Amino acid sequence: MKTRKTKRTSRAKAAAAKFPATRSKDKYILRLFVAGATTRSHRAVVRVRELCETNLKGRVKLEVIDIYQQPGLARVNQIVATPTLIVALPLPVRRFIGNLSNTTGLFVELVVSTKGKVTL
Repeated sequence: MKTRKTKRTSRAKAAAAKFPATRSKDKYILRLFVAGATTRSHRAVVRVRELCETNLKGRVKLEVIDIYQQPGLARVNQIVATPTLIVALPLPVRRFIGNLSNTTGLFVELVVSTKGKVTL
């Protein structure tokens, strides 16, 4: 019976190593897709950076992707409108489409607690 437990434990450890978000809910990967250097794109970048600095400081990796410079990534991620914010980790993947001007709604959707931790 011990061998059975050991096999299960080792499989669980291997799965956790493959998916770092399952080990720690404190790590976030955000991808912001924008279209060029427009005013709308700039505002979206500023708003998402504010979110990262105020509530996710030190626990987030933000990737800003210009769909004109990297159209392949836009196709792979099925981007149909910009700006689009994708919360890649922790799972499940979430998408926020639009100008991101309603940061209160974005905070509510991410469920920001009073301690500054974000849970999905």
